[in-house]
Amino acid sequence: MRDIALALIIVVLLFKAVRKPEYGAYTWAWLSLMNPHKMTYGFAYATPWAYATAVITLLSLPFSKSRRPLPMSGGVVALLLLWAWMTVTSVVSINASDPVWDRWIFVSKIHLMLLVTLMLLRSRQQIDTLIWVVVVSIGFFGLKGGIFTVLTGGAYRVWGPPESMMEENNALAVALIIVLPLMYYLRHTASNRWVRIGLLVSMVFVGASILGSQSRGALLGLLSMAFLLGLKSKHPFRFTLVMFVLIGIGVAFMPDSWTERMDTIQNFRTDDSALSRLYTWRTLWNVALDRPLVGAGFRADNLALFDRYAPTDAVYAAFQGQFWVAHSIYFQALGEHGFIGLILYLALWLWTWIAAGRTARLAERLPALQGWVPLLMRMCQVSTIGFCAGGAFLSLMNLDLPLYLLAFVTLCQCAVKEQQQLATAPARPPQAAGPMQATGRS
Repeated sequence: MRDIALALIIVVLLFKAVRKPEYGAYTWAWLSLMNPHKMTYGFAYATPWAYATAVITLLSLPFSKSRRPLPMSGGVVALLLLWAWMTVTSVVSINASDPVWDRWIFVSKIHLMLLVTLMLLRSRQQIDTLIWVVVVSIGFFGLKGGIFTVLTGGAYRVWGPPESMMEENNALAVALIIVLPLMYYLRHTASNRWVRIGLLVSMVFVGASILGSQSRGALLGLLSMAFLLGLKSKHPFRFTLVMFVLIGIGVAFMPDSWTERMDTIQNFRTDDSALSRLYTWRTLWNVALDRPLVGAGFRADNLALFDRYAPTDAVYAAFQGQFWVAHSIYFQALGEHGFIGLILYLALWLWTWIAAGRTARLAERLPALQGWVPLLMRMCQVSTIGFCAGGAFLSLMNLDLPLYLLAFVTLCQCAVKEQQQLATAPARPPQAAGPMQATGRS
């Protein structure tokens, strides 16, 4: 029954996407972020819904009346350059060819559909719809996980969308940190009282779910996000205090096993998990020193690479002959794509932060945008900081969720430019009345 219901929903959306490809953009975001078909047990489980969505959207795109030119913002340029550079590093990769190109295809699908999304959406309603899709897709697991955390006293970890990059507890926690400020935006712009109440309750449970993930990186990301969210609110001191009090209450109710795990942040030199990350980071640093421009290419988590570049210090003797993923978006970019790849990747998030602030300031002077763009841009800044802090300890460089922050900033830039053009456009002179209009005769 679940398979049939899901299939009917997707088919209806795909039919809509034929005439209005923006529905394809929404459907792609939902399927790629939430993976709803992986929560079924029949024919829908293995059906390539995302592939079908991408094909229909791309075929409908040239015939769409709503299609606009790709907005060439600084973030989009950085994304295109990074994509091109990933292609170069894949060509010269020292890793096995098949896994490298499989990963390149996976990343290319994400980037291509994000660019298509930027060509299809422009209005506030379309942007808000995409935000709702993102929030519901990830927030579902946060709400469910928060309830689970409360009922079990935080004794078990919370997991994310099955068979996705966010399935692991640490990755889901960072994804929820990204989504939480977007929920704040939706709550403050929603007109329905019950929607605002529902979002407030959901935010509380999402916070509990982040703690329930038992992720040390997510805890640092949560604290960074909460501090900045307080600063960006209308009442900085009061809201920051409330946020940290709520986090403190949540921490107080977590079990001893959670506290012991968080304590390893301070005692990282005696924690095998932390030492293995240092071992991996040293290995990727050695790769970058040996191949500073191009790195090793995708899928640097392999034994051959670690045997060649891993440090030989006595403190890491227990890890010889083993390999791990990067456990850091920064070392992942550096090890796989060299210093050029790292610079381009950092440029994405630096641009997102700066452009969001600039767009917010410009929108505050435009009456049509004052009620939503400044708040959305501030929340995108908060989400960016949360991702950059939490991602420092996770291999999420190729995660599609944070790229939607870049998309929101770019789309709001387009909205600002459109309003500025309307404000500066010369008023049309009144047309001279014809003889019949002047005399009023027919």
